[in-house]
Amino acid sequence: MKKQRIFSLALAAVLLLAGAVMAGSGRTDEAALAAPAIGSAVEDFSLLGTDGSNHTLSSLRGKNGSVLIFISVQCPVSNGYNERMEALAQAYGKRGINVIGINSNATENADAVKAHAAEKHFTFAVLKDAGNKIADKLGAARTPEAYLLDANNKLVYHGRIDNSKDESQVNSTELRDAMDALLAGKPIVKTTAMAFGCSIKRA
Repeated sequence: MKKQRIFSLALAAVLLLAGAVMAGSGRTDEAALAAPAIGSAVEDFSLLGTDGSNHTLSSLRGKNGSVLIFISVQCPVSNGYNERMEALAQAYGKRGINVIGINSNATENADAVKAHAAEKHFTFAVLKDAGNKIADKLGAARTPEAYLLDANNKLVYHGRIDNSKDESQVNSTELRDAMDALLAGKPIVKTTAMAFGCSIKRA
């Protein structure tokens, strides 16, 4: 009985030490990520853009809002949405909602992000989230994953862009529907839809 108690205490000590090491490493458990509640305000932030300058959310926001999309250089799912993201930027930028791409992958450096944005001919701003600080604040776990903010930076939709990486199979367009409702001043029927894609590789 005494040996069993000693073993239990030793095991508890090992687990506690492991937890401390993980906490000190800065890694975030995906299961512990939590997005802001719908209706809550997203704080302003500043990140490095592919043009080499720092940009704030407030400086990039459109007059009617913005949509933050976490993207990746290498993720095939994220890359499957490149043309659709650019189409959203073109169509809704004219209507006052700006698309902002954010790359939070520790495995994709600023030079790779810049080259990718140029190669794919993105006209929307793409920012590098070093240390995945903004991804952690917003609870972003996947690429692509979208956050639609209104003109006051309140979160009104969070989740996937639509229901399929294969554009020919798309039959629900949650992000576009939410953007249209926001512009029309109507309630957004579906405020969340689970994102799918590659996991964000955290520092």
